[in-house]
Amino acid sequence: MKRASPHRGLAVPQDFASMVQMSRRSRRRASAGGQGWLGKAALGLIVAGVLAAAILYALVRGYLHSDSFRRFLSAKASEAAQVDGEFTPFRWDGLAVDTSTFEANGNGVVKRLRMDGLHTEVGVTGVRRGVWEIRGSRVQRIDVSMDARDRATAPKLTLDKKIPPSSQANAPGWLPRKVELQGLDVRELIVKAMLDAGPARVSGMRLRMDPDSKKPVYRIEVADGTIQLPFGLVPELRMNRARLRYQDGEVFLNNATAAAWKDGHVEASGEWDTAAGSYTLRGDVSGVKCNDLFNEDWSKRFVGDISSNFTLDNQTGSAVAGGRMTVLNGTLTALPVLDALAAYADTRRFRVLSLSEAHTDWKWKTGEVLLTNLVLASEGFVRLEGGISIRGRDLDGTFRLGLAPGTLARIPGAETDVFAAGERGLLWAPLRITGTLDNPKEDLTDRLVAAAGQRMFDVIPETGVKVLKFTRSLFGDPSPKVIDKGVDIIKEGGKSVGGVLEGILGGGQPKPE
Repeated sequence: MKRASPHRGLAVPQDFASMVQMSRRSRRRASAGGQGWLGKAALGLIVAGVLAAAILYALVRGYLHSDSFRRFLSAKASEAAQVDGEFTPFRWDGLAVDTSTFEANGNGVVKRLRMDGLHTEVGVTGVRRGVWEIRGSRVQRIDVSMDARDRATAPKLTLDKKIPPSSQANAPGWLPRKVELQGLDVRELIVKAMLDAGPARVSGMRLRMDPDSKKPVYRIEVADGTIQLPFGLVPELRMNRARLRYQDGEVFLNNATAAAWKDGHVEASGEWDTAAGSYTLRGDVSGVKCNDLFNEDWSKRFVGDISSNFTLDNQTGSAVAGGRMTVLNGTLTALPVLDALAAYADTRRFRVLSLSEAHTDWKWKTGEVLLTNLVLASEGFVRLEGGISIRGRDLDGTFRLGLAPGTLARIPGAETDVFAAGERGLLWAPLRITGTLDNPKEDLTDRLVAAAGQRMFDVIPETGVKVLKFTRSLFGDPSPKVIDKGVDIIKEGGKSVGGVLEGILGGGQPKPE
């Protein structure tokens, strides 16, 4: 009996149908066999990849734990700091490593470098990029000694060939030859530096350094610690916080704040070219008292609150600083030249002056302080304008002294022969300051004496005695014989008047007859 064909109107033999069914089963078996082979191949590749990765990791880990890697990192650290040094043996825990010390010496700016208590981790994900990733680095203490004097003649660093900078002895050639520092935390930083102006020191600082998105750029943050600079006008700075950026051998100080003196506050920014050794610093100082800056003698005479802007650089080859200083709420007491005028005028108005204006431009370099555009004024009464240089302890100043009319009316000839009418409704006279800090001299006394002559002592002989008494009180001469001798001179008719008055500003004693 024949089966009905699914195709209407056609009859298919039974054996042909059986053959068709067998052909379909063969194709299914062949397809299943092909898929099984591909699956086994894929599984084999995965297993091979895992085995290769495991072998690669073992090779990398074995190299990291070898002494060759320690010498490689020693060379890279030496190359970065321009020194010749080596790490003590590493102690590994997986990919984390500790070492007690890195100690190095150099022939360039850095003379000595020591790091204590280093911990870091080595990342292997950067191997395919050709770098060793140094992560989470912490150092307990870094101590650096530097000499930044005369960079132009400094010898070039020659690393010890025992530790070649790029050496990786016994390391496969496919291993990275570069190091990428991904952050550094320093618990205590100590820097001792010899500058052209003298020794400087940084101590007790904390430092954090992180890579910026633009490489190789690092962001640096500093906190705490103290800074001692070799500049006579600058005291120890107590660091609050500083933010810096390092790029291509240059350090940019974005902002720094510090405390100075008792209540002083310093803000600064600047840059430092480590290769050339040149630097520029600029900022502002506020909250400083006059007695913070002046010596014991002058701190009793000058009271007030000081603020100043400043710049500091070595663009000319040596350190130079400058700025503009202002004194607020200033009071001037017992200034020698004014005490002399008080004695001549028989008034105490000059003894204590409340300053309505007090400011000067200043410039400092080694061994010299220069004050220009200096103004000290008590509104409507007295005004001093000019400038002075202080080289070592030597003084050289040129001023104009303005007084209100009538102030020296009791001194014959003073307001006509010595002073002349000028701006601001004042009488003006030139004033020259010379001598030393210990023994300053002025030329106004001689001109007043020349103008008044004997008449001053003839008209008001008691004024000469007051002059001597002021001289004694100002300069601490305990001997009443000086006054007695001066009185005798006055009684004798003014012999050696110039000698009696010499040193009213300068502090000298009367000359003998």
